[in-house]
Formats: sequence, structure tokens, C-alpha cells
Amino acid sequence: MKLSVFSVVLGDMPFPEACRFLASQGVDQLEIGCGGNPGKQHCDPKKLLGNKAAQKEFLSILSDNNLTIAALSAHGNPVHPNPDIARGFHEDFEDAVRLAAELGVDRVVTFSGCPGGSKKDLTPNWVTCAWPDDFQDILTYQWDEVLIPYWQKEAEFVKSQGIGKVALEMHPGFCVYNPETLLKLRAAAGEVIGANLDPSHLFWQGVDIPRAIRALGSAIYFFHAKDTSFDPDWNPVNGVLDAKHYSHPQRSWVFRTVGYGHGQLAWNQIISALKQAGYDGPISIEHEDALMSGREGLTKAIRFLKDVLIYEQAGAMYWA
Repeated sequence: MKLSVFSVVLGDMPFPEACRFLASQGVDQLEIGCGGNPGKQHCDPKKLLGNKAAQKEFLSILSDNNLTIAALSAHGNPVHPNPDIARGFHEDFEDAVRLAAELGVDRVVTFSGCPGGSKKDLTPNWVTCAWPDDFQDILTYQWDEVLIPYWQKEAEFVKSQGIGKVALEMHPGFCVYNPETLLKLRAAAGEVIGANLDPSHLFWQGVDIPRAIRALGSAIYFFHAKDTSFDPDWNPVNGVLDAKHYSHPQRSWVFRTVGYGHGQLAWNQIISALKQAGYDGPISIEHEDALMSGREGLTKAIRFLKDVLIYEQAGAMYWA
């Protein structure tokens, strides 16, 4: 396993400075935002695509700091019912795939997206309830008419570029938000589709992370290290479906730096489950902790995970 950082947390730093800082902290890899919600502060495909000189300079900054690229990320909603919004996210994703191919990166991270509830909608409609029956009609439309056709086409595009892994972040608000929906889309669009497993998005849904890892198995293509904590007063009263802003003092749950929602034993079990499932890829820190600065949350997460990650291959069982 290799320790990675999602570059967005250092978006206020020039790329060379960010790389020097991460190298000084003992980080191995960098997950680089290059479009969509993560932005393009450190990597703009429009400036790098087809530009060998610019790519060489970009890669030399990483190599000079003993860093490699864990993944390129362009999270967005390419099936947004507003065609202009959808087009922007779609183009960013495809540019990320093209750039990954040119840079020799084997995976791109994004969201599945969420359409509207019908062809007439202008905003996404994420269904969280089975009844009234309108919701079943919405799901049929979203999956059969929009999501599956889109990702079947994009899977072919991704393969045509020589990229083997699209890691969809399972995130509430999008059609793929848990292992079941991830595997459903993977079955329809092929094995180029896999999971970016971010425990923070599953914790608050009540998911047992090691069991989710076992269910996904070889479909895990990436991993975000981020935690969730539950408010002991408001969570038991209001449950986990909480649409209040993340800064609201009465939220049922909030995102936290790893170790501030679940202790080391929980994270030891998560990393062990990943190892058992055959995942030996990047463990990429994503900072979204409203109680800490990006710098403090990042450095605490790095220190925490250095004791949790399993870096070496298991030796022979000399005792067995």
C-alpha cells in the first residue's frame, strides 16, 4: 500500500511547493484533481494534453520529490439534467481520461452522477425512499434511460484510451452511493467500472466498512481515507438523513480527519480487510474536516495512517 493525498487540500499552494511539503511528510503519491468539483489548480488538462514539454516538466516536479501519481480525479455530474452543466462535467472527465493515458496513469476517479427525475427536470433528483410509487418510476428512468447508457458508452471510450479503471466514488446524492448500486452499474457497463471506497460516505449510511470491502472485492479500484463522527445528542434524535449545512451546530454527523470519528482499531480492521480483498493500491487522504485547517488535518491524518497502513507483503507462515 502507498500513502497518497488528494491535492485539493493544498490547492492554495503552487504545485512545486505542495509536492515539496508532501515529500517532507513522507507521502508516497498524489491524487491530482484535474477538473469538475476538485478544480484544476494543480493540473489543467487543456494545458497538458498533447504538450510533451509541459508534461515532462509536470512529471519532473513529482519525481524530484519522489512522488508518483495515484490517480487523476475529475468528480462531477456528467448526467446532470441541465445539458450545459452535464457537458462541462463530461468534457472534464474525458479530458482527465485522455491525460491519464498520456501520463501513464491507470485510473481516474469520479462520481456516477445523478439525473433528474424525468426528461423535463432541470435539477438532479436523488431517490431515498421506495414509496410512493413515483420514486420507482424515477429510478427506472434514471438507470435504464440515462445512467446505464451513459456509462456503457463512456466505458468504451475509457478502454479505447487504454485506461483500465474508472473508480466511482460511492457518494449519497448520486445514483451510485453504496456497494449494491456500484455493482449494479458495473454489471451493466463492464469491469472498467469500479469503486472509490470512501468510508466517510458509508459510515453515515450505517454501513459496516470491512463487510462492504468483502462484498466489493476486486471491484475496489481506489480508496479515500476520510472519517465521519456522529453527534451524540442530535444523531439519536434526527437520524442520519441530514440536509443541514456541514457547519450547522445541530448536524447529526460531520466529516472528520481519520481517527477523529473512528479509532485506530476500526481503521486497522478496514486496512486489513482491504489487504484480504487483494487491494494493495493507494490510500488517499481527503481532507473535509470543518474543525481543522487543511494543513493540520492533513498532517494528523498522515501521522495516523503511517501506523495503520500495511506496507510490506506478508512473509511465509513459518509458525504454521
